[in-house]
Amino acid sequence: MPFILPDLPYARDALAPTVSGETLDYHHGKHHKAYVETLNKLLEEKGETPESLEAVVTSAGPGKLFNNAAQAWNHGFFWESMSPSPGTPSSALAEAIEAFGGLEALGKTFVETGVGQFGSGWAWLLWKDGKIAVEPSHDADNPLASGAGFPLLVCDVWEHAYYLDHQNDRKGFLTAWFKNLANWDFAADQLAAAQGSGEGYKYPPPK
Repeated sequence: MPFILPDLPYARDALAPTVSGETLDYHHGKHHKAYVETLNKLLEEKGETPESLEAVVTSAGPGKLFNNAAQAWNHGFFWESMSPSPGTPSSALAEAIEAFGGLEALGKTFVETGVGQFGSGWAWLLWKDGKIAVEPSHDADNPLASGAGFPLLVCDVWEHAYYLDHQNDRKGFLTAWFKNLANWDFAADQLAAAQGSGEGYKYPPPK
């Protein structure tokens, strides 16, 4: 039973101009798809039939299997981290952000963290030690594997995530992403799960 490439939770052009339909065609339809296809091939070669992608990510260890499994998971989480109608943080999430210093301070830290990630990687909004945290990860690494915290949102800072729309202006991309696309309803659901209410995001199981 192979893992699937999940459908985007919005129309391909719904995130424009921050993320164009052309970028999603490449990023979702080619990059994410390639990770999933390679993952399925590797699992078939090993004769493994895992029940969840999360299990693969946490057990694979360094190497090609981890890289493709983690990148498949990271991208699935990334699509959910964006919304064409992101709204504003509310209730427990809003309180946690205020404790961090407010939404403006969080945005500044998030952008700086993403810009400061040297080379390919991710910028994560996490629930860690009972409070909001922002941390980067390199290449395919993610909080499932590293134990860095419970993920609330993530932004992809690999160049293929923004180059067609923003060229080499990673800061401009991150600033627009945080302002226009960060899915606060999804983050609130993730925070509730981190605090014991629900499971949180799970990649679609193999079919």
